[in-house]
Amino acid sequence: MKTRRSFLTQSAAVSTGFGALQLFLNPGSASGKEAFSYGPLIEDPDGLLDLPEGFSYRVLSRTGDIMPDGYKVPGKPDGMATFALEGDLIALIRNHEIGHSGFKTGPFEDNTKLPDDFDRDYIFDPGEGNVQPFVGGTTTLIINQKTGEVVDEYLSLVGTDRNCAGGPTPWGSWITCEEPADLTTEWGRKHGYCFEVPASGKPGLTKPEPLKAMGRFRHEAVAVDPDSGIVYLTEDRNDGVIYRFIPNVKGQLEKGGRLQALKMAAEGKFDSRNWPGNTSTFPVNKPLPVAWVDLENVESPADDLRIQALEKGALIFSRAEGMWYGSAETVGESSIYFACTDGGEKHLGQIFRYFPGPYEGTEKETDSPGRIELFIEPNDSALLKNGDNITIAPSGHLYICEDTKTANHIRGVTKEGEMYTIAMNRLNDSEMAGVCVSPDGSTVFVNIQNPGITFAIRGPFA
Repeated sequence: MKTRRSFLTQSAAVSTGFGALQLFLNPGSASGKEAFSYGPLIEDPDGLLDLPEGFSYRVLSRTGDIMPDGYKVPGKPDGMATFALEGDLIALIRNHEIGHSGFKTGPFEDNTKLPDDFDRDYIFDPGEGNVQPFVGGTTTLIINQKTGEVVDEYLSLVGTDRNCAGGPTPWGSWITCEEPADLTTEWGRKHGYCFEVPASGKPGLTKPEPLKAMGRFRHEAVAVDPDSGIVYLTEDRNDGVIYRFIPNVKGQLEKGGRLQALKMAAEGKFDSRNWPGNTSTFPVNKPLPVAWVDLENVESPADDLRIQALEKGALIFSRAEGMWYGSAETVGESSIYFACTDGGEKHLGQIFRYFPGPYEGTEKETDSPGRIELFIEPNDSALLKNGDNITIAPSGHLYICEDTKTANHIRGVTKEGEMYTIAMNRLNDSEMAGVCVSPDGSTVFVNIQNPGITFAIRGPFA
């Protein structure tokens, strides 16, 4: 396994400032200290997941399985998170990146229409006239954390469009995000919103209420700062921006709030993407102060919220996707990590880290806009290729799912900056998605999106 520092001696194709980053983050390597690694991956005889020696996996769920509530497990499982319940039980809430029933992998036996006895108050977009119902949403698995057994599995949200990622809240719910804001306006209801799904462990559907004040755009993921209650949001476009939502009432997103976009505090030209030919580059491992600009007309009927933000000086990002909050106890300083899938000199991806700064509530946070750092930009596909969903383990390690057209891995990054590999999709070229960790740190959950398999991985995690 190569580390980011050892990579420097093997390739000159590194981002500006990357050498200083390695010396800062991984000084032990210079003295001959062995880099962190779980060891080489071992080819899976069953052809699903390659893992290091001492690790194992269990298949929890497959697309098309019949759940105890009578519905089918929908297709294209994506973003996920875990939540502690009573005793040894946890809830694993899982997105499904499907939408209009043309995907043919929805939860209903006949995806051309709703079941005759289905309560339409519990589907966001049932379709109109000849338009078939939308079937994106979430499912929830109840798992015994100690034994690994699935105790229950049920449909928890339906009627939304291509729920890609999202994020957990500190008050015990999952924010699931619709990705399209521009593809479905002519069908039924408008899409491109966030929805909240409680992690109560009580089976049944959530009544879908769009959180419209959080904006309508190509949503990917969210992360909530538990101290301020502020929600940070990513946008999956190559000219997208980073948003934050300051709620009117902490923990009650349905009561509205203010949406803002991130910009640099300093004057001058900044382009986070670092693509070849850019007139400006973004430094690696140099936290820089930011500012925030207010946005209006956040439901954006023309799908132009990012254009409004850019005209106000917002910093541009390329395909910001996975996002996760890391506490000071786990990562050293409370911060929000997010992945830009095709940012960087070689379009192989970047990981940014945002530091909210000291504050005592929402009003103070508004006065302390924070700092942003380009955490890693390896520009080497052996280290990272197109990172998508991310999570922070209790150890403080960052786990990254790759979304490429070839071999896809789960990559890890230690707090010291060493990069290593946890798993590889042996089955096919489908993306890995939804990586998250059980509350006790013993199990990593992940999906192979197509044909739709959810795994639990166990082993001697740090």
